[in-house]
Amino acid sequence: MSNETKFEREDLSTYKQPSEVSFGNWIESRVARYETRTLDWDALKFQADFDPKYRRAQMRYMGTGGTGVGSDENTVPSEHFTFSTMILPAGCEGPSHIHIDVEEVFFMLRGTVRLFMDRDQDHYETIIKDRDLISVPPGVYRGLENIGLEEAAMVVMLGTPKPVRPTYPSDHPVSKLKR
Repeated sequence: MSNETKFEREDLSTYKQPSEVSFGNWIESRVARYETRTLDWDALKFQADFDPKYRRAQMRYMGTGGTGVGSDENTVPSEHFTFSTMILPAGCEGPSHIHIDVEEVFFMLRGTVRLFMDRDQDHYETIIKDRDLISVPPGVYRGLENIGLEEAAMVVMLGTPKPVRPTYPSDHPVSKLKR
């Protein structure tokens, strides 16, 4: 089956060039340039307000990611996933959370991060460094800590354009915070 036939069959709206837009303008609307991105330190501000160790920033390219941001008009449309980068200050933590509906992929651009995952009574930890990748299945709690001495940067992808808002373990203090 050709890609054209597949796309026609799925009738995915962002894959269709609007009739009033030139091919070049349509393709350009699918480009997210670094110089037009901004670091969003407020996406997870409710966590950082509770404890500064949770301060980190998201830079969105496709979709809104899993931070709970409702919409972002400055992203490329997507039918199947989100794509963002995260800036992780030295020593910061990302509290344990779960995505019940979607796989989450972390790809380290630079830095050293300890990832921890839990499901039922099972616990797993690993260290990821420059150009390492890990895929966390749905239904697995995951969290992180930048154990390096410098700011880290990583790519985060989620397997849907708008995931269900993540939740936190009921015994974690972040689970009680208002967003």
